[in-house]
Amino acid sequence: MEPTPEQSPHHAYPDHWEADVVLRDGGTARIRPITTDDAERLVSFYEQVSDESKYYRFFAPYPRLSDRDVHRFTHHDYVDRVGLAVTIGGEFIGTVRYDRIDDTGRPASAPADEAEVAFLVQDAHQGRGVASALLEHIAAVARERGIRRFAAEVLPANNKMIKVFRDGGYTQRRSFEDGSVHLTLDLEPTEKSLAVQRGREQRAEARSVQRLLAPGSVAVIGTGRTPGGVGRTVLRNLLAAGYTGRTYAVNRAFDEGLATLDGVPAHRSLGEIDEQVDLAVIAVPAHRVPEAVADCGEHGVQGLVVLSAGYAERGAEGRELQRELVRQARSYGMRIIGPNAFGIINTAETVRLNASLAPESPARGRIGLFTQSGAIGIALLSGLHRRGAGLSSFISAGNRADVSGNDFLQYSFEDPDTDVALLYLESLGNPRKFTRLARRTAAVKPVVVVKGARHSGTNPPGHAVPVSRIPDTTVSALMRQAGVIRVDTVTEMVDAGLLLAGQPLPAGTRVAILGNSESLGLLTYDACLAEGLRPRPPIDLTTAASPQDFRDALAEALADGTCDAVIVTAIPWVGENGEAETGDGQVLAEALTKAVAGGSAKPVAVVHVEIGGLAEALAAASSTAAPRPRTVTPAAQPRAATTARATTAGTPAPQGAAPAAPAAPEAATTFEATTGPGATTGPEAATSHEAATSQEATPRPGRIPAYPAAERAVRALAEAVKYAQWRRQAAVPGKIPEFLDDTIDEAGAAALIEAQLATAPDPRGRPLSHDEARELLGHYGIDVRPTLPAPDPEAAVAAAARLGYPVALKTTAPHLRHRADLGGVRLDVADEEALRRAYGELTDLLGKPAELLPVVQAMAPRGVDTVVRASIDAAAGAILSFGLAGAPSELLGDTAHRLVPATDRDAAELIRSIRAAPVLFGWRGSAPVDTAALEELLLRLSRLVDDHPEVVSVALEPVVVAPQGLTVLGASVRLAPPPARSDVGPRRLPNY
Repeated sequence: MEPTPEQSPHHAYPDHWEADVVLRDGGTARIRPITTDDAERLVSFYEQVSDESKYYRFFAPYPRLSDRDVHRFTHHDYVDRVGLAVTIGGEFIGTVRYDRIDDTGRPASAPADEAEVAFLVQDAHQGRGVASALLEHIAAVARERGIRRFAAEVLPANNKMIKVFRDGGYTQRRSFEDGSVHLTLDLEPTEKSLAVQRGREQRAEARSVQRLLAPGSVAVIGTGRTPGGVGRTVLRNLLAAGYTGRTYAVNRAFDEGLATLDGVPAHRSLGEIDEQVDLAVIAVPAHRVPEAVADCGEHGVQGLVVLSAGYAERGAEGRELQRELVRQARSYGMRIIGPNAFGIINTAETVRLNASLAPESPARGRIGLFTQSGAIGIALLSGLHRRGAGLSSFISAGNRADVSGNDFLQYSFEDPDTDVALLYLESLGNPRKFTRLARRTAAVKPVVVVKGARHSGTNPPGHAVPVSRIPDTTVSALMRQAGVIRVDTVTEMVDAGLLLAGQPLPAGTRVAILGNSESLGLLTYDACLAEGLRPRPPIDLTTAASPQDFRDALAEALADGTCDAVIVTAIPWVGENGEAETGDGQVLAEALTKAVAGGSAKPVAVVHVEIGGLAEALAAASSTAAPRPRTVTPAAQPRAATTARATTAGTPAPQGAAPAAPAAPEAATTFEATTGPGATTGPEAATSHEAATSQEATPRPGRIPAYPAAERAVRALAEAVKYAQWRRQAAVPGKIPEFLDDTIDEAGAAALIEAQLATAPDPRGRPLSHDEARELLGHYGIDVRPTLPAPDPEAAVAAAARLGYPVALKTTAPHLRHRADLGGVRLDVADEEALRRAYGELTDLLGKPAELLPVVQAMAPRGVDTVVRASIDAAAGAILSFGLAGAPSELLGDTAHRLVPATDRDAAELIRSIRAAPVLFGWRGSAPVDTAALEELLLRLSRLVDDHPEVVSVALEPVVVAPQGLTVLGASVRLAPPPARSDVGPRRLPNY
């Protein structure tokens, strides 16, 4: 909304203050500055506020606003006087205003840094978190305008407003004066205020997805009058799934006399429906979608699934249509899945929603699935169905214009019916937020991700999000740091998801292998070694082994304390008549399931070849139904033993057994064991979140996954092992050593950076000279060995005399820097004669001194040459990198990465995660180097770029790590205005 000419031209309308937010109940609203055009809206809003709320705002009866009030509340300079409004459907539902004041409480201008603040929220919208959202945004605006404190006068009876201030997390002071509570809030963000803000964001976004997945009523807009078509297909699927809510068919082309369609009420518009519709599935051509969205907004629909295509996947014009669609929906408080979506599914017994184009609703299970591709969604649903796995929820978001993978992570974290979250992503709209949410979610349940479009360097059509320039290997490393299980294919995602959803996490890397085929056992053994596992020699049961032999061997392996997981390999066994018996796998499945039911909580996977029906029988013999609620203490430990029960469909459970959970329709038998990823480790069971009080460690059925190839089973198990290790480590977070604070001069570094940027008008910033880089790094305790220029042999000799022999002579020309393989470096130059000779060789070989820019440097102690870098990616944030110096490491991409700020654990893992790490620890009899000094260097550099985002690039190369200490021989630093961050500041929905 643009300002009118009446407003001050010196302070233009701050459109960057506009934001869409998710409120506490999951609905959306828009926050924007109030302008002079809002007079009528303000008056209308005030008329709908109760007398009590008006009294709390003005401390006296105030039935209506005078013309003077309206003028004052709608005319702002956006510096000393600012007003923000929350709108839904274009109408105000809440306002906030600040006025800058001096020490005496009178109106003032800068440099006064205090402001009086006041809120007013319409009674019908109180309790939705409107005031809390306004406080976040008005505080950010105030900080931008140089205001550091808010003062507020609140009547003692206004408990709601006092609670808003108290719960904001800001440092505050309170006093009681003249019959009112006087509050002063320091606006500098604190750890508590950030935690409060993110907690509110998490709960609100999770609730917004929950409203979409569990609606009380659904209208399919665009339902065809004849069978076929997208809308009619969705209606049919809703009915076939047994949706528990109310369903309506809507099409403006219906005949006026048509009352029902496929047994549900038929209407020409939402206005004809007597009750509120919670979810609308829109299946009309793109040019008719705005009309449908407006109809939904005007009749209180809470959320939309837009199946219609013709948006950003069609190019720039479609992208603008997509943005307008999102703006329109959010203006009514609605969230969108789509456009170009495949649909959503919720298998909860109380919902049974299939608002998608999937012809068959999956069985109820413990896996949540999010995909940005309809085709991939179809493939994943089909693959999971074939292998007998059930889902808790499914979202295929299409162009992902609004609801994203981040929202799904928020929901999965909260959802007690989801144990594993699977995500197929083609773009990351906010990578920093994704890694933060993934880390929190992965601390309580596995997150498995396949990233499509990894190497294209662009986003897929329809995904209008920022493009990250960091390599895919770096993205993978950062996901691993956040606990995400990153796999390459959807097949691997299904493989890992099945094992994680049905089996406990392994306690270590030791694997027992048993089966009736020596060759298949050896293949499995080799695959384990290739994946970094520690397999025991395979146990060959011979081809004469019976199902009972399998059961006995598996039970023995599960009871053996020297293994952490078991892989069973099976080929058709030889029967009594000496012939191979393929059977349907039912007998073997029952034997294995009974062994697991009586053994310890270790993961089991089956590799089978040509045993018909084994996978299906294992799926049928192991339910994926929801767990029984049970309260456990945070210190709950995994049980050492398991319990089992068997129930046949239509048959009562044994006496004393708990009631059976609802089973998938095709399941004939259910064997329940106390297994599952949430109950296998100790420390991480104490991780707190709202949904973890009872069901994170709840015993539930253990489904034994079956794989047609050894490599697939082993790869899935290896991912589970790495994830379990991450969970154990994440339970005790890393920290930043306190000794760093005593040797870091943050203020000195800030002053130097400010001075350097003041001399660089180019918004791209500038590189620092060698001496400038040394000075900046020195403020953070990073000592760079000095170099002296050597433009001619005499200067080189003088420099060497000053530094002391032996010295190194090297070029610093950009095309030769760090290229020892090209002959641009001479080491251990012992005296003047050797130096003059080396200088002549260098210039004869590579060119004139003016081209080579040679320098002389004192020799460093012998050690391992390494490279330490830090850089800022506009999308992903600050990244710390480490590797060995030299062409081999560069060619092989042997570099490790971590997000900044790095902890002591991150630094230790960083240097140990490269493939060449053994070189640092005494490989082939060499002396181990000082890795503790290297870890300290990484932590110091991490602190530098975290404290000063203007440091957009640092490269320390080489860093020679000796058995005692290290030496930084070269450093390059680039400064620039920091890129805008989308993960800080008040919460807001992204606008793509």
